[in-house]
Amino acid sequence: MKMRFLLTVVLLLTNISFAHATKEKLGVTFEVSYLTKWLSKGAEAYGQQGALFKSFDLDFYGTGFGLNIKHRNATSSGYVDKERIDFMPYYKNKLFEDQLYATNYKLSVGYKYYPRVARHEAGTAYEWVLACSWPKILANGLVPKYIVHYEYPAGRNYTNHNAAGWAHRFGLDYDLNTPELPNPLHLSSEICYYDGIGGKSKDSDWAYTNFGISTKFKITSNLTFTPGVYHQISMDDSVAKKDDMTYAILTMTYKLQ
Repeated sequence: MKMRFLLTVVLLLTNISFAHATKEKLGVTFEVSYLTKWLSKGAEAYGQQGALFKSFDLDFYGTGFGLNIKHRNATSSGYVDKERIDFMPYYKNKLFEDQLYATNYKLSVGYKYYPRVARHEAGTAYEWVLACSWPKILANGLVPKYIVHYEYPAGRNYTNHNAAGWAHRFGLDYDLNTPELPNPLHLSSEICYYDGIGGKSKDSDWAYTNFGISTKFKITSNLTFTPGVYHQISMDDSVAKKDDMTYAILTMTYKLQ
């Protein structure tokens, strides 16, 4: 909690200083997603439960600094205590914009808080995430991406989560223009290597591969609906018990203007 508080203070101070130096507006985004299966980096949360993810995002005047707060809860009545709140300050920017190897990146640090469970039993953790993509390096609109996670417990002697570890996600995205739709079909693929994150895959192994298709529908000038369907194939049974898993994610995004 102390780390989260200090990072939040630093970002807020940065926000105030940049507010005087730029004409950009404060970006505010609300988002609600319904998942037919609650998954976190391929791992099923609380069995076969669906979930609601609600997030509030602040983009500090186009500086690249931001803060995302996300609340997650299971949708089954038998899992009313299964919820989590993530506090994630972040910084995003671009490198080498005029080069073939132009890089988009986002660095964030999250504090995972379980409000209904004792801290030492819940697996409360910190998670660093670096996400990179290269929009120009491949031909024909193919965009490779790489996301690395490093997670470690937020305290000692935890009963439910006492292991630090990594997860490496390698992906390839493509936007397919379809005349029948107002926006392109977004095709995504991903393969993930687990290296001890969350106490899973202690021997380190390829965990899963995932394929998805989604698109966006603009409801109003600041309201967007994004439906998506995804198929996951498990490669390591310690992550996902099922060999095949198909699920949907339905997202409503509202941006203040």
